[in-house]
Amino acid sequence: MTSVHTPNAPAAIGPYSQAIIANGMVFTSGQIALTPAGEMLSGDVSAQCVQVISNLKAVLEAAGSSLDKVVKTTIFLDSMDDFAAVNTIYGEAFGNHKPARSTVAVKTLPKNALVEIDAIALI
Repeated sequence: MTSVHTPNAPAAIGPYSQAIIANGMVFTSGQIALTPAGEMLSGDVSAQCVQVISNLKAVLEAAGSSLDKVVKTTIFLDSMDDFAAVNTIYGEAFGNHKPARSTVAVKTLPKNALVEIDAIALI
């Protein structure tokens, strides 16, 4: 296993890696709307989702992968009322590529984020 770290995405805010590479796959940690400098992005769920996708792309690229190699994502929402807005940003980011996905509403996310996304991708 190899740990992934890139300065183009926020550093882990706990005892975990941005991602782990194992057996030709990359498993990302959940990304929230932190900037690469570690500042929480204020704004609505759409603005936060754009930052989250940017963070995911940076971590995937650092691992030698990309959004078009993602096989599974999990989206965590502060409120299921934000599903449509997140779905629009997500759909634009992935285009015609449609990985398997789960979306769940949770009580609270780290730093009171509105959205968090993790991914599993091929290298």
